[in-house]
This record gives sequence, C-alpha cells and structure tokens, in this order.
Amino acid sequence: MTLKDIAKEAGVSVSTVSRVINNTGSNAASQEVRERIWEIVRRNGYIPNSSAQSLRMGKNENIISSHSLTCLFARTPSAPSNPFFATIAKSVETEAYKYNYFLKSSFTSFNINNIESYQMLQASTNGVVILGRCDKTTLKYIKEFCHYVIYTGLNPLDAKYDQILCDGYQATVTALDYLHQLGHQHIGYVGETEDENRYRGYCAFLKEKQLPFDSTYVAHVPLTSSGGYDGTMTLLRQQPSLTAIFCGDDITAIGVLRAINDFGLKVPDDLSVISIDDIEMAQFLSPMLTTIHVPMEEMGRLAAKMLIDRINGGHTLPMKINLPFYLAKRESCAKPRSS
Repeated sequence: MTLKDIAKEAGVSVSTVSRVINNTGSNAASQEVRERIWEIVRRNGYIPNSSAQSLRMGKNENIISSHSLTCLFARTPSAPSNPFFATIAKSVETEAYKYNYFLKSSFTSFNINNIESYQMLQASTNGVVILGRCDKTTLKYIKEFCHYVIYTGLNPLDAKYDQILCDGYQATVTALDYLHQLGHQHIGYVGETEDENRYRGYCAFLKEKQLPFDSTYVAHVPLTSSGGYDGTMTLLRQQPSLTAIFCGDDITAIGVLRAINDFGLKVPDDLSVISIDDIEMAQFLSPMLTTIHVPMEEMGRLAAKMLIDRINGGHTLPMKINLPFYLAKRESCAKPRSS
C-alpha cells in the first residue's frame, strides 16, 4: 500500500494523507477525515520507510511493519467515548508512527479476558499503553501476559511500570484553592471516590481549610455526564448550602451544568463549577467551563516514546515522569452568591 492508495480509499489528496500521518499542521484535515485515514492505516499496517517520510510521494513507500502497540482503556467500557483518553490514545498513535510502530488495536478492561484479547496480547503486539487506573484483576492479567507496559493517567499505579503522570491530587487542590480564594466555603464533590487521588485531594483540602464537610457534600458517581447529572441532582436536594461543585472530570461537569440548569439555578450566579481535564469541548460549553488543563497530547507522546525506548532496550529501571498542569479560568466560576 502507498500514500496514493490510502488517499484514494479515503477520498482525499495524497498531500492531506501525508500531513495527517506525519502530524504536520493542526488543520491538516477534519476530525472525520483524520479518523478515516488512520483507520485505513491501522487496517493495512502501513508504515512509511525513510524515503516516504521525506515526502517524495509514490516512491518506495511500500512497507508493512511488524511493530505495533496496543492501548488498554482501563477506565471506560467504550474506548472512544471519553475524549480525555481518546486524545491521549490518538497522540500515542501519532508519536508511535514516527518510530515505525502503529497502534494495531485498542481494548478495554471490560473485554480483556476474552480469547481475542488474549491472542492479541500474546502474539500481535510489542507493548501496551494503559490509559487510566487499572483494577487489580486487570493489572494481574496485564502482568501475566504483557512484557512491555507503560501507564498514563492522573492516579499513580502501584506497579513497577514506567508511568507518565499528571498529579490528580495536586490538580484538585489547585482547583479548590481557586474556589476558596473566590470566597466559597460550601463546596460539593461529584465523581468517583474509591482509590481516587482527586477525592483524597478534596477531603484533605477541606480538612486543612476547616471547611464544612459531611456525606451530604459528596456524590459518588461514575465519571460520565449522566453520573454528573444524577449526582448533582442528589446534592442539590440534600445540601442547599452549596455554592460550588468540583467535578472529577469535564465529561462529568457537562452533566453537572445541565442538572443545575434543570434545577432552576444558574452558573456561576448561583453555583460555581470547576473540573479537571480541559477537553476541547470545555471552552464551547455555555458558560465556558473553568477547569484544570491536563497535557493530554504530551502524555500520549511521552508514553509512546518511553514504551518504544524500553522495547528497544534503552532503559530497564521503572521510570516516572510527572507533567505540569495549569488552571484554565473561564466563565463557570465566580464569587459565591450573597445569602
């Protein structure tokens, strides 16, 4: 297969295909076109050789690589549904491609034990990128069948693997400190709580600042929009003193914003909302969402680089890299309403 073949099947120009697979220019093509091109690349195992990478179209481009990586979406039953993990996975794919690796397949912890996943891990991939924290069962499976593994997420993994991290605990503290500086005393939590750094950060911050806290301030829900909606409805009914809500991630915050509106309140006049991730959608919500920016693309790039380096014998000891975050101030936070 050549670039011309990919372009013909995708219904685009050769130059568009080249820009997409070489990640040159953020406006190389629409999201739909990019996904179509990468699907063709994955299906055919196309990897350009050095002359192809020099962009001399149609010359000596034909190569099928035996080098491949796999992504494990450990926190979601539907891999593409969460834009946070989908963005990281796409960055893994783009970066791996530069080293003549392609992302052959992706799967979730919900289907890891089926025979197809077993066969793929045993024979069809060189390494696995774990996206999001694993439960013990999944981690045991990975340890048994995968030799080269890297993890990336907001919670450190209790395993001797390379890890690319953005500290969910400190990100939460930063978000809550911003709310506290605005004057908020009654801050709710919507998200997961079990073995979760974000919840630990929430509890620790409230304790340090001696802010009000009991079970009525917390909604333990999945990190989904529907979870955010249901959790917020529960909080608003049982804790009318709330002036702000911290959300485990932006997807959850979408449901939180909708629930507040349906409850007859306004953001940020009645309630401030803040979260973590800074997915692309966050700045297109109304009001625009204040959130902690997590460097998703860099997490994916570094995960691919470090995993391939380990596969190639570049390092042997487990390594951890912590990436910085920052507060993206937008429209969903303001001073608390006057009583």
